[in-house]
Amino acid sequence: NQTMYTYISSNIHTYPVSTATAGVGAVSESMKTPPGLHEIKIGGGAAPGTVFTGRRQTGQICEIITNETRSTNDFVTTRILWLSGLEPGVNSGFGHDTFRRCIYIHGTQEEGFIGKPVSHGCIRMKNQDIIVIYDELPSGTLVLIAEHP
Repeated sequence: NQTMYTYISSNIHTYPVSTATAGVGAVSESMKTPPGLHEIKIGGGAAPGTVFTGRRQTGQICEIITNETRSTNDFVTTRILWLSGLEPGVNSGFGHDTFRRCIYIHGTQEEGFIGKPVSHGCIRMKNQDIIVIYDELPSGTLVLIAEHP
């Protein structure tokens, strides 16, 4: 199972997540989840299930699928935490830039796949979990992505 750990108010919290089907890597167009140290740059508040396109709310609320059924879309839902790499040559700079690749931590329509590698590079979370994370973590919060904790 894939897991995200947060350290908030002196407490460690764990959340099931999904990362890239293609694994960990930072090369542009690789469809991999970038490793290393990042910070959160922006986010957005919306109703659970709200669909985002280009980091903007579309006005659409999608049905959340809680079993292992693939949707016809790869929706970014509910909240967006846009990641910006802090390690030149690893996750920032030409050919490796997490921010330019638009890699997010975000909600997903396909909650039934949380815990398995199914994304195109982003970190997917259950919609209620991303609301908690978004509300607790300010812009500039550091995020470390590693294959093994």
